[in-house]
Amino acid sequence: MVAPLPLTPHAVQPPASPWRLGPAGVINSGRTTVPDWGPEGSQEIQTVIRTLSEHKAYDLVVLDLRQLSDATDYFVIASGSSDTHVRALADHVLAACDQEGRRPHHVEGLAGGRWVLIDFVDFVVHVFHPSLREFYQLERLWADAPAHSTGAYPS
Repeated sequence: MVAPLPLTPHAVQPPASPWRLGPAGVINSGRTTVPDWGPEGSQEIQTVIRTLSEHKAYDLVVLDLRQLSDATDYFVIASGSSDTHVRALADHVLAACDQEGRRPHHVEGLAGGRWVLIDFVDFVVHVFHPSLREFYQLERLWADAPAHSTGAYPS
């Protein structure tokens, strides 16, 4: 039996991040080191973040769950401004990953556009409508996970 995750009583604010989208579309901080994404997730996570950024997603956060969960290694969490925007963001992520030969194991919520979950097994993309993101508070639920806030990038 799995023990429930402890919830902290305070709201979790992701730390301000120095991460920026580099000229080649690679996430970097201007430093010589990048987060240890692991060999499987690096390219795919960068593709997802770049795609979400290019299509005006906001509040992008990557949670590193490798030490906390066996279900997946990372959560990529982003918000869209409306149901239509959430669906469009998810469609763009699916198309970008498909171009690189990566197909999701499972997709949920695409028709509704309030919360789209795209499961690539080693990472899961959550695209939220702002009201549902505030309600479910995944960042608070997984407060023990190191968070990499990528912000939003103008195209």
